[in-house]
Amino acid sequence: MTLTTAVVGAGTVSETHLSGLSACPRTELVAIADLDSEAARAAARRHSITPYTDLDHMLDTEDLDWLHVCTPVRTHRDIAVTAIERGIPVLIEKPVTETVRAVEDIADAAKAHDVPASVVHNHLFGPAVRAARDRIQAGALGSVRGVDLLYTGSTRPDVPNRGEWSFELVGGEFEEGLPHPLYILLNVGGYPRNEEDVQATTTLGGEYEMDFGYDGATIQYPTADGRLCSATMLSGTVPHRSLYVHGEEGSLVVDLVSQSLVPLERDYKASSRARAMKNADEVLARGRSTLGNLRSVARRARDGGWESEKELNGHYYQYDETARAIEEGEPMPVPLSEGQWTVRLQQSIRDAATASPESTTEHTLVDDE
Repeated sequence: MTLTTAVVGAGTVSETHLSGLSACPRTELVAIADLDSEAARAAARRHSITPYTDLDHMLDTEDLDWLHVCTPVRTHRDIAVTAIERGIPVLIEKPVTETVRAVEDIADAAKAHDVPASVVHNHLFGPAVRAARDRIQAGALGSVRGVDLLYTGSTRPDVPNRGEWSFELVGGEFEEGLPHPLYILLNVGGYPRNEEDVQATTTLGGEYEMDFGYDGATIQYPTADGRLCSATMLSGTVPHRSLYVHGEEGSLVVDLVSQSLVPLERDYKASSRARAMKNADEVLARGRSTLGNLRSVARRARDGGWESEKELNGHYYQYDETARAIEEGEPMPVPLSEGQWTVRLQQSIRDAATASPESTTEHTLVDDE
């Protein structure tokens, strides 16, 4: 069985979806819709599919099993609900919506119509994060006590990576990219114990012609099972992106840039010899990760097949896993609840930035009315 699939939105990010769906053996890409007829036709020519300029016309004409939503975030809710009400599962680009209320509307529609809905959280499916999650789930660290994420080098607010629509966001393009670190923290660390325990702080360190609210943020919360989770996110710096997972029996350092995994399983303070071993252990672990990545790259170059391609491409890996889940009636690999909490954390950061005219503010999460 293959899923007859279409994409709505022919902007920057849609090409990743179109190329992945064209190559995935679980899907048959048949159509794309965009209000811009030229953009729709150009994408259709590249992938030998049918272009549409009207979403309803496409949904009426094509017998779809799956729809990928790649339009500006303010349109996600209406497009997703329209598809769900027709019985079509959706995969929605991040951020899933602008507000908590909008994502709850999608969740309500999905539940009412018993139709799967999910959100693109592709960084969870890169090699290093997959390996880290496997080790955590296998109990290699013992009981996890805390998760810290350092995510720097994000795009400045005034750079239109996804289009100038991102300038309508309080944090501009920086805000558009925030879901990545937030969903990593939620997925690996767990969801907040409750909304009131979420604390956010923002800064505005750069100077911009447009009126943005922040270009740096931190967030912190405890989970119901006692984990302390935190993330620091900065724009306009050299990228350094590391996830630290602290357990009672060991720790993990996940380098999201190099896709390397460093287990730290010793008490390096126990002796001078143990302290000397720390650098050696880190070098050996990074070497093993690098060798594994090189093998994957060589395998992809050698056979060019889907299986080797998706191993190195988080988007493709997620498409494959989500398509399989739809085919087999299993839960989505990224539940919509993770998208909901991502929006809630984004809202807490946005609230922190707008709560005070000061450049640095702190605020707890308050749901939008």
